[in-house]
Amino acid sequence: MSRGIKKHYKRLNAPKKWLLNKLGGIWAPRSSSGPHKKQNSIPLVIVIRNKLKYSTNQRESLNILKKNEIYVDGKVRADKNFPAGVMDVISIKTTKENYRVLYDNVGHFFLHRITIKESMFKLCKVIRVSIGSKGIPYIVTHDGRTIRFPNLLIKSNDSIVLDLLNNKVIDFIKFSIGSLCVVIKGSNIGRIGVFINTIGGQGSDSIVCLKDFNGSSFSTQTKNLFVIGKGTKSFISLPRFRGLRTLTKSLEHDNYN
Repeated sequence: MSRGIKKHYKRLNAPKKWLLNKLGGIWAPRSSSGPHKKQNSIPLVIVIRNKLKYSTNQRESLNILKKNEIYVDGKVRADKNFPAGVMDVISIKTTKENYRVLYDNVGHFFLHRITIKESMFKLCKVIRVSIGSKGIPYIVTHDGRTIRFPNLLIKSNDSIVLDLLNNKVIDFIKFSIGSLCVVIKGSNIGRIGVFINTIGGQGSDSIVCLKDFNGSSFSTQTKNLFVIGKGTKSFISLPRFRGLRTLTKSLEHDNYN
């Protein structure tokens, strides 16, 4: 029996969030170790081949990556299995296109086209606030970043606005009643709503009630939420469907950017 790190999945075992064609072959690539967990990320080769349609096979995707055409959060990425996760900014050098990785209204990965100005920043969810050696405070974000000397008002479950050019926090959004949130886990993944109230529980297991743009209410756990704005104003541009589950089928990024 072979040993070592596996670099592929059986296609049937690959995350459903990738929305792979079941007739596309036996094997599927496996995300490398990186800023996002394997189940919550999508490899760049899938992004190039399946989402952007820039290639028809893995060899063509590798040629694109070797030419340093793909940037993730402002850095060149040449690893075909580099994991891109929610809120990451993917830029293509030659075409000068920019995309933000989001979930569609049924929880599949989806690339939302954004402007150059918006590609200069990203939102990061604060996972932990702590104090390190020599009494230096720091925060840890959902994409594995550790940021020292943050604003003392920033707490867990808040979101920070990170300048990708200077790698500095330029603003933050509090997680509180009235915040606009997107669900990134659970059965309501992909839905967007305004935080109305807390039903019960404590900490990350508390149940939060939200109301979407159509006025429909739904609930999920606190740990499943990602704050993206205040009230109905979002800090990032939203796709046309705005997290509403009005369609029965998954939405393709080509038709809803």
